[in-house]
Amino acid sequence: MADTALLSGVLSKTGDLIEGVEPGQLASPTPCGEYDVEALVGHLVGWLLLFEARCDGRAYDADPARHRCGADPAGEFRAAAAGLVAGWEKYGFDREVALTGASGLPAAMVFDMALMEFTVHGWDLAVATGRPVPFTEREAAEVLARAEVTLPPRYRGEGMSFGDIVPVPRDAPAVDRLAGFLGRDPAWRA
Repeated sequence: MADTALLSGVLSKTGDLIEGVEPGQLASPTPCGEYDVEALVGHLVGWLLLFEARCDGRAYDADPARHRCGADPAGEFRAAAAGLVAGWEKYGFDREVALTGASGLPAAMVFDMALMEFTVHGWDLAVATGRPVPFTEREAAEVLARAEVTLPPRYRGEGMSFGDIVPVPRDAPAVDRLAGFLGRDPAWRA
């Protein structure tokens, strides 16, 4: 699967999840204990705005974790998603991208971080709102393979970006194995 096609598919499905959030679900809990559904949607949009700006070499001075959406969160997400995909297509992977600090990271690593971010938080949003996780077996398997290479153990545990790996059977669907690898319990329910 081509890189940008994979990202486009993940972002499109995550945008659909955002669009499907009902007003009565905004205060519902999510697998991310620090976020309810409304805060998770803000997090998704804020981080996408950061990835999109940095991919294009632009500054982004806001705190993506504190982003608050306007009246059309799905529209905000989709506009930034289109910009991010276009940025990767225009500028490619033979460069460094400064994501949150002054120093750059290999573009391919930042790309894989974006895939992990929007797939796992899309998973969070789907299960928190009682909808099927929309990512295909192929998408989830590809993101999992990239995550296994990209995510070192030092970013896991209490106070870190990712929880400890949740054991999942090897024959489980790829989306469950991905959720477990990124610190989620595939059996989580609101």
